[in-house]
Amino acid sequence: APRDLMILIAFACCIFTWFFFLYPQILYIRVSWRDGTVPLPPQPHPACKSSGSFLQELSDLTHLLHWPPTPGDGGNLLSSTSPQTSTYHLRGPSQASYTLGGYLEAVLVARDHQGRPKTHGGDLFRAQLLSPYLKAGVPGDIRDLENGTYLLTFPLLWAGQVQVQVRLIHSSEAVGVLRGIWRDQWATVDFTGYFRGPTGHEEIVTCNVNPLLTGEEESTCHYRDEDTGELWFCARPPTLPCDSLVGHSSGHYWNHRLGYRPLVSPQQPCRPGIPGPRPSGFYHRAVWHSLSCSGRSFSTAASVLGCLAGRIVHMMGDSTLRQWWEYLRDTVPSLKPVDLHATYHTGPLMAVETTRDIVLHWRAHSWPLRSLRTPVASLHSVARELGGLAGGPHTVVVLGLGAHFTTFPPSVFVQRLAGIRAAVAALLAREPHTLVVIKLANTGYKSVYGSDWFTLQVNRLLRAAFADLRVAFVDAWEMTSSLGLPDRIHPGRLIVRNEVNVFLSFVCPT
Repeated sequence: APRDLMILIAFACCIFTWFFFLYPQILYIRVSWRDGTVPLPPQPHPACKSSGSFLQELSDLTHLLHWPPTPGDGGNLLSSTSPQTSTYHLRGPSQASYTLGGYLEAVLVARDHQGRPKTHGGDLFRAQLLSPYLKAGVPGDIRDLENGTYLLTFPLLWAGQVQVQVRLIHSSEAVGVLRGIWRDQWATVDFTGYFRGPTGHEEIVTCNVNPLLTGEEESTCHYRDEDTGELWFCARPPTLPCDSLVGHSSGHYWNHRLGYRPLVSPQQPCRPGIPGPRPSGFYHRAVWHSLSCSGRSFSTAASVLGCLAGRIVHMMGDSTLRQWWEYLRDTVPSLKPVDLHATYHTGPLMAVETTRDIVLHWRAHSWPLRSLRTPVASLHSVARELGGLAGGPHTVVVLGLGAHFTTFPPSVFVQRLAGIRAAVAALLAREPHTLVVIKLANTGYKSVYGSDWFTLQVNRLLRAAFADLRVAFVDAWEMTSSLGLPDRIHPGRLIVRNEVNVFLSFVCPT
């Protein structure tokens, strides 16, 4: 039966220094109780009908990227949202007790630096309900009423003393600047291509997702992915031919600045295709509890080995997914890495456990990839890799996409998703017992090159792309934003351990 929690309302506001736009601004609310859209640019021509059909469909889903507009030019610092002057209050009269399993609601009123209430929405807030002593936390839902006020809703999932933390990540004015970068600048980074001739002579040029971004509008080398139709461009080297491209690496960041006791877990096992509630889960005693399925803990090497026995795991994505490979390698001593003499940060990486017939692969997705210099031949298309898999009950595919696409407008990511979605659909059609897991992008970015606002939009597209396919999701966004830990692009071991536990819960649901 639900237990009543006696509540002692003790609001306190801890004001942090305002670092305008460049750092997260933090507004704290403490509550204690006792108990023991961005319009998409024109699309490149798709490679095939199945991919192109989805590309058009996803391009039409502009409502996924809806974000309240910011009136004016956003150039007045005093008119931007301030955490020092913004206020909050409980929604409705305070209660003598709250019921476990119920909700706590509060209303946040955004104000500018002069204390004037904002009359429009568009601020990016993140909210958490925390119990640091219990190492418990859950993300709160934030509803933008688009009139300068925000409704905060927190599920009450455990008994004990808690605090509510609300963080202003970007003011609406900052979001307006970020949206303008997507719309007008089209990219915030470039890349380097290395060409080598038969005598060993090398020439180095700029590459990117659009020929206009290479610095050479008239003379460029075009590279087309045969499976997805995606295009990649490099400035034409002075003397060497286009087919002599052998290396790829990060280039430069362009000079952009912003101007101014738990509830009982669900009983159904973790299987692909289950609906994702909001929130998707919460932490308690440093353990993530899913609200959609009965997750398991794989706390020992033996439990991990027992789950992965006889399986080949193919991980393809960015460095936050490589962290899973590294965690499993470090947690299971008998899982031995194999030196493939590859660039570590791009892979391919492989580890094997011969007594249990386990093979664990990781490799980076292809360009755009911010990396050290790596052979172009090592940059494999995710869609092509998937096309080469027979699949089956012993095959596990994990895709971690998003982080390297925040420096471009959403059309670039949509093009990539179209090809990958078509490849995933084909894989599941030929072998439905293949497990495909999608790792959402995590929080941690605080600049124009990788803002959490960009990541939020990328995750919306990720969910939409695979919504009708029988795949599993690991919500890294919520798992990295539910505890009072410093934001990190690469989450710490506690977060990674819980992400891998959710992943393994889909591999071994019972």
